[in-house]
Amino acid sequence: MGGDSIHNSRMRQWFASSPPVTWGIRQLRELLIGALRQGPIPQHVAFVMDGNRRFARNNHLETVEGHNLGFEALARILEVCYKSGVKVVTVYAFSIENFKRSKYEVDALMEMAKTKLTQLSQHGALLDRYGASIRILGQREMVRPDVLERVDAAIKLTEKNTRCILNVCFPYTSREEITGAVQKTVSDFSKPIPPPLKRPFSETHITRNLRAQTNNSVPEDAHSQNSVSRSASTSSSKSSQDQAHDSSSADADPESSAPTLVDPADAHDKIREVYPDSESITAETLTANMLTAEAPPLDLLVRTSGVQRLSDFMLWQCHQTTSIVFLDCLWPEFDLWEFLPVLVEWQWQRKKQLENARGRLRDKED
Repeated sequence: MGGDSIHNSRMRQWFASSPPVTWGIRQLRELLIGALRQGPIPQHVAFVMDGNRRFARNNHLETVEGHNLGFEALARILEVCYKSGVKVVTVYAFSIENFKRSKYEVDALMEMAKTKLTQLSQHGALLDRYGASIRILGQREMVRPDVLERVDAAIKLTEKNTRCILNVCFPYTSREEITGAVQKTVSDFSKPIPPPLKRPFSETHITRNLRAQTNNSVPEDAHSQNSVSRSASTSSSKSSQDQAHDSSSADADPESSAPTLVDPADAHDKIREVYPDSESITAETLTANMLTAEAPPLDLLVRTSGVQRLSDFMLWQCHQTTSIVFLDCLWPEFDLWEFLPVLVEWQWQRKKQLENARGRLRDKED
């Protein structure tokens, strides 16, 4: 009986790997993906890639081999996403909490990150074919320098790709991301608002220059009066000379008793520093300081392995319209046939939301 089961399993594997069947499955995949593109497509999809170690245990494999198979599953799903029209894919590759695992496993994951990211980003590889760039989200200071060097090289290889994005959260927790966003917001709102730039040809600037030129020039009448006073002083007494000198001094300096004028432009420079109003901080302010600030809103989050929790992943990005799906399959088993029903369900929900929105709009118009 056991021999028959093994024989049947081998026959199925042989049949599935035969060239005609492989070609037929590939054509069916392309047909299904083309059908998906006819409806709305999520622009931002996130994955919690859970179940690699359990898959390895269930199949009597090394833990590292389970992670390798998980990477192959990621490559398959990325191709489905980018072919379908998804613009941003965010994957939970390594949690900060994963550093608590054995040193052997952590080192193996780091080495895998070096190798696999390089493979993905090489010329002609998956990311290059679909015009996707890599972005690393997380605490870079916790990663070994040799790993960072390879990661940065992969980022540089794909930096000119602009059609799609692959966000790799590594090492990451949502609490750390939110904490960083709050710290950046506090720092921004602790800086004074810079004063407006002075325009060299503004009305105030021109008026100030004209006034300065007028004050510095001496009228011709004042010069003639000075010469008459000097000739009269030679034939008068000392007291007359002092009076003439005082009179001449007063005529020569008509501005000496004039009140001091304060230029508004100079007064503006002495205004106290103004800081941003903390009451203006909103949810959008924090969103702009998140690691995913440049990404569209999160449309769909998928977690495999049957575990129904977010595990400190994308807590801020999950909003009222984000679809969160928990699947029982393990991540190395995840492929188009598991993902297809999720996308179809998301499309149906989105169409229903759009219809409800149009109905409310018609009711308001009536």
